[in-house]
Amino acid sequence: METLGKYFIFLGKLFVNTESFKTYFKLTIDEAMNIGINSIFLVSLVSFFMGAVTTIQTAYNLISPLIPDYVISLVVRDMTILELAPTIIGVIYAGKVGSSMASGLGTMRITEQIDALEVMGINSTSYLVLPKILGSLLTYPVLVIIAGLLNMVGGYLAGVLTEVITPYEYIYGIRFEFNPYTVTFALIKSVVFAFLVASISSFKGYYTVGGSLEVGKASTAAVTQSVIAILLADYLLAQLLL
Repeated sequence: METLGKYFIFLGKLFVNTESFKTYFKLTIDEAMNIGINSIFLVSLVSFFMGAVTTIQTAYNLISPLIPDYVISLVVRDMTILELAPTIIGVIYAGKVGSSMASGLGTMRITEQIDALEVMGINSTSYLVLPKILGSLLTYPVLVIIAGLLNMVGGYLAGVLTEVITPYEYIYGIRFEFNPYTVTFALIKSVVFAFLVASISSFKGYYTVGGSLEVGKASTAAVTQSVIAILLADYLLAQLLL
């Protein structure tokens, strides 16, 4: 409970003694570009092969004359939009971006750069952390959209090349009884996950105490707690919004 209370106080400090809009705009764009450019290759690669594997395994488990082939791509579509794109990519996002945020802030803490900002009268929490959270909120939903698209493209290529489903049946299954709300739900989850990863990772890095060993521990703790938060939020959002 003490850590949880400290976390909420940390979030409250983000909006106290803030800098100018121009400052935050530049820092946020820098963070968004850094997060997006550094993550897009890994997200694309994982998503493509995840879609391919999901299609092949779904086809393997649905071999029956009573089940039409287009059900394969229908299952891939729903799994991609509801879970694979926002949640699984969120875990990868926590491991890559979350650890980077925590280690970066942790290094600044042990080298007394954060203390120097405080001496200059700058709210270091707001100056360093708020742009990271805003950049994450701007970037991660875009990564989820890219992941969803590549997931289905990977599934299409795998299904067609292995001849487990025809191109027409795959496209028909993707479009069959499509519910646009599932996309809205996925984007809501992506915004929540982006906030949780950025805020928790920044929190763990900001309050690092000790030396370089503790920076590594803070980075590990940031990833672990971010993943747990994502899974809990995933369950709660499913209960509330579906």
